[in-house]
Amino acid sequence: MPRMARPLRRPSVVRGAGPGEFGLPIPDEFLLTLSGALVKKGDLSLMPVVLSAIGGAGSGITLSYVLGRTVGVIGLRRVVHVHEESLRRAERLFERFGGWLLGFGYFIPGVRHVTAILAGSTRLDFKSFAKFAYPGAILWSSVFLCLGYYAGDEWRPMLHELRKWLPAVAVFVIAIVAVVVVSRRKTRR
Repeated sequence: MPRMARPLRRPSVVRGAGPGEFGLPIPDEFLLTLSGALVKKGDLSLMPVVLSAIGGAGSGITLSYVLGRTVGVIGLRRVVHVHEESLRRAERLFERFGGWLLGFGYFIPGVRHVTAILAGSTRLDFKSFAKFAYPGAILWSSVFLCLGYYAGDEWRPMLHELRKWLPAVAVFVIAIVAVVVVSRRKTRR
């Protein structure tokens, strides 16, 4: 196992992915991509890493949701000092796309950290929150673990390229989902 990765074990994936989703400056994508590469090399076991990554992302977004329910956005501005631009951007997107933003917001850096807080602040019930947030955690974790696994030793340049294009792809997917949702609502009327 490479010296840099020796301290990386399953608990590290959970400790990294959870707080990273909560908004702490943990390089989530890097950690998951590296974990995927280490699984391919045989230095880490697949199922424990997958479960740890999904558990970390799920627990982080749940903690953010609970924070939104208890403290709210105003309290968050005072206590955690969330960047105002990230908060405004997430608020606009959440108003527009609602629960879908919880699922796909993982892929938009700076937005994923506040979408669950906004969901809690808007009093979105937990069942609706879970319906979108947890599949998003599974998808997001899987994408970066697979990226590392399939990229192998070439994961660093691939991660760099993916991070460049991810926001555009996420906005495109959200736009498609919005078109589908709007068209379904119109046909119901």
